[in-house]
Amino acid sequence: MTELFEPLTLRGTEIPNRIWLAPMCQYSCEAEDGMPGPWHLVHLGARAQGGFGLILTEASAVVPEGRISPQDAGIWNDDQAESWSAVVDFVHSQGSIIGIQLAHAGRKASTYRPFTGEPKGSVPESEGGWPTFGASSIAYPQLAEPVEMTKDDIAEVVAAFAAAARRSIDAGFDLVELHAAHGYLLHSFLSPLSNQRSDEYGGNLAGRSRLLHEVYAAVRAEVGEDVPVFVRISASEWTDGGFDIAEAAEVSRALSEAGVDLIDVSSGGNYPVRIPIGPGYQVSLAAAIRAEGVPTGAVGLITDPKQAETILSTGQADAIFMARAALREPSWPQRAAHVLGAEPGPYPPQYTRGAW
Repeated sequence: MTELFEPLTLRGTEIPNRIWLAPMCQYSCEAEDGMPGPWHLVHLGARAQGGFGLILTEASAVVPEGRISPQDAGIWNDDQAESWSAVVDFVHSQGSIIGIQLAHAGRKASTYRPFTGEPKGSVPESEGGWPTFGASSIAYPQLAEPVEMTKDDIAEVVAAFAAAARRSIDAGFDLVELHAAHGYLLHSFLSPLSNQRSDEYGGNLAGRSRLLHEVYAAVRAEVGEDVPVFVRISASEWTDGGFDIAEAAEVSRALSEAGVDLIDVSSGGNYPVRIPIGPGYQVSLAAAIRAEGVPTGAVGLITDPKQAETILSTGQADAIFMARAALREPSWPQRAAHVLGAEPGPYPPQYTRGAW
């Protein structure tokens, strides 16, 4: 069997293969109530039918003001959790594992969704937007300036992540991922570009990573010892003076020692820079963190089955997260099984007549 199609067991949860659907915002809660609906069921369900071993939801806000856009999904109330249950049940029916990405957008919240023809920038309160919060009162370029969070604000966010994690497990999710990447709230605390606090949540790396550790500890206390918890980080900001791979490796080591099960390694998003994008452009970041003894997932223009297999077989990552390639080809794992000789491939019985 190829490594791409070997199962991975984390805390007793067996994920049937190493081809995982990365979180991708859909901006499709049209009622602006955070409720997932038919789009989310079909979008995520199709990838489960296509053979992805793990399905991760889009960033799901733990509080209303934690949404990137008014159309983002959430899990800050029980009605949202109940709606997610329909998605969870269908994914399970296809033999896949499903996790939810818990998120707070911080200073990048309350923005227009990035659809063609829609405005750009921050949504004003008169149009349904809201004030934003951040580690410091430093705006992301061309967005509204956030309010620097007080210690009470921080405590409320920690509690909100924990409550959302509990709702997630009650809704049937198998695991949770904390979104600490792409310039959103937890990342904004990690980065010296956006965190200029003088209290215990700023300054050196221990201070800047304090909030992430507090959120993880609170989430772990809610979900218990049997549930895997991932953390997505931006392991490089691709600019001088930013959060870099050395700090990312140190934070990842500490999180792993605390009990985090896997680091989902992405990059960028906290400051607008030109990233040197190319095939597998973030894999070296995942490999550097994995070299520290920390399980990792690699993501970023991984599109070819042999490319994905090589990343695993050479020890650069433990799993492959797929995003844009999965949008283009919901059944990518089925084609990969054919290319790599891992027949018969992950087909639902209804689709076996279409096998490669």
